[in-house]
Amino acid sequence: MSYTPNRSGNEQGFFEITRTLLQQPDFSALVQAISEYVRQHGFADNVNLLLWKAEYQSASLYSVDNQQQAIFHCDDALLASGPLHLTLSNSDVLYYPEEMFREHWPRFSQLNAYPPFRHYCLLPLVSQGRIIGGCEFLLNAERRWSESDLAGLQTLALVITLGVEHILSHRASDDVYAELYRERNDFRLLVAITNAVLSKLDLEELIAEVAREIHRNFGFSSISLALRSGSPGKLNLYSTHYIDDSAPLHDQVEVDEKGTLSEKVIKSKESLFLILNRKDKLAPYERMLFEMWRGVDQTLCLFPLIFSDRVLGVLKLSHPVSPLFTGASNIKLLRQVAERLAIAVDNALAYQEIRRLKERLLDENLALTEQINNIAGNFGEIIGRSEPMMTVMKQVEMVAQSDSTVLILGETGTGKELIARAIHKLSGRNERRMVKLNCAAVPAGLLESDLFGHERGAFTGASAQRIGRFELADRGTLFLDEVGDMPLELQPKLLRVLQDQEFERLGSNKVIRTNARLIAATNRDLKQMVSDREFRSDLYYRLNVFPIRIPPLRERPQDIPLLVKAFTFNISRRLGRNVDSIPAQTLKLLSKMEWPGNVRELENVIERAVLLTRSNVLQLSHADLSPYPSLSTCAIGGKEDEDADSGEDEYQRIVRVLKESNGVIAGPKGAAARLGLKRTTLLSRMKRFGIDKKALF
Repeated sequence: MSYTPNRSGNEQGFFEITRTLLQQPDFSALVQAISEYVRQHGFADNVNLLLWKAEYQSASLYSVDNQQQAIFHCDDALLASGPLHLTLSNSDVLYYPEEMFREHWPRFSQLNAYPPFRHYCLLPLVSQGRIIGGCEFLLNAERRWSESDLAGLQTLALVITLGVEHILSHRASDDVYAELYRERNDFRLLVAITNAVLSKLDLEELIAEVAREIHRNFGFSSISLALRSGSPGKLNLYSTHYIDDSAPLHDQVEVDEKGTLSEKVIKSKESLFLILNRKDKLAPYERMLFEMWRGVDQTLCLFPLIFSDRVLGVLKLSHPVSPLFTGASNIKLLRQVAERLAIAVDNALAYQEIRRLKERLLDENLALTEQINNIAGNFGEIIGRSEPMMTVMKQVEMVAQSDSTVLILGETGTGKELIARAIHKLSGRNERRMVKLNCAAVPAGLLESDLFGHERGAFTGASAQRIGRFELADRGTLFLDEVGDMPLELQPKLLRVLQDQEFERLGSNKVIRTNARLIAATNRDLKQMVSDREFRSDLYYRLNVFPIRIPPLRERPQDIPLLVKAFTFNISRRLGRNVDSIPAQTLKLLSKMEWPGNVRELENVIERAVLLTRSNVLQLSHADLSPYPSLSTCAIGGKEDEDADSGEDEYQRIVRVLKESNGVIAGPKGAAARLGLKRTTLLSRMKRFGIDKKALF
């Protein structure tokens, strides 16, 4: 098919074609517009647009066939070795008859862009002194191109160059925009990851937040973090799975490191990209992916988490057969995410360690605080010169230097803990602390945790690891008060520690050894409890290696004055009072009491008296000591009276004492003091009984 040249209005035609070509959105549309123009004006029957990318040494061809269907070729080797190669060498216009063209480049006959033709012409497209391609014109007519035809084609080549540059410029702008858009999204992701680094110090919360951002930006279905465990050869695996539109699944498990893909990444410190098949040899937890997505291969990528040249773990991303990891930009971004995640993990692990040490310090501080008794009651030395107490002190000296278990027996309030501290202070372990635990003060369900510690998650409410008292007392002394109240089911575990010096925390199978000396105390009859099957006999024999019995206060009344003086002095100093004198009669009366609460009861009575005393002389009145009937009786009459509480007898006593004191109510020799009452209390009772002091005299 041939066309008759139409050369009328060439200038107008070139203007129109220039405007048309500059409006084309891509090269296929551009070559189609060129083809229509040259056919309309009889310049050629077919047009091929060759583009050359020097930086890539690649060529591509755009054309249309006779039915205006787009043709595209990008065989770099073939196109680069064709006529374009000659044009790139000398920038000349090439002209060939068909026979010569087919002879030089026979393989081009196989391309549908080169249908039968008579004449071939290639014009270079030159932009800013460099060749960006060429335009091939194929003429299937007997006539050849005239000089004016070639001049018109060369002018057209300039216009085509403008069109090519325009499209390349738009593509560059689009590429820049796409790159900026991608960089903005990448920046947003990195900012989100960085915010997670700054705001989340809890490891589980951090991993959940990072997994959410990675899934939202990349669409990965499974995000896992494998961190090296404190146990050799183990990994702590934190995983988040997005199976469908429901809430993500979170799980945490400890797995073996050996033979896993994570082990390869940790050892090589290099990223790993692969496609997993169900038939591949995998670790059990890696095979779980095929349980969640059945029958589907998994695209997998692993990034090492490196901080300060230390491999903290591995970031593992997977998705069912998806090329999500392809593309240098995505891989670069994921590496940046892994770098920030490594910082976050290091911070979280450091925070975890700081929190653990802080909790340990708090536990140690608690243990040390527990060692500080009420300053008023236990002021650093044992008070007592009676024979029973001297016997106790000799026993303390005998056993202190050994590591034998000591069982301290005594009633409530006799000072068993004070004796335990004396043993510890005189022992070779006194440079370490003595840790105390009252078995009766801790709920049965928590006693085991207090003694042996627990791991995080061992039971409901165990939000953090806790170190037990046996572990805190390592190379020191553990004082178990009220050991008789220990639950029967916990006693075998205590026996194991005493025999083997080893135990396990709750929620852990790791054996922990301890070198703690045990001092136990109780106010109960353990031998009777063994007979009643309330206490294990084997544990009793183990505890009863060296028993020390603390005498009750009623068996050592000669120590009461010493205790009263010491308590008064220390309590007065603590309360800011100036009580420095104790009446001899008061000491005598206090020494006659039974004191069922022993030293602790005596201490409380003295503290109450110091609080109520308004002078420098300790005052103990009948009202102050009303809870203590033996003392009240002594203070009022010196003898017991079964009807002492009746109104008639009290009336008679008040009248008698008023007469004996010549009507004096206040003062040390007044009726109130002799009755053991406050002045205001006596006046109130006199008013109630209708006693008129003036009427008595």
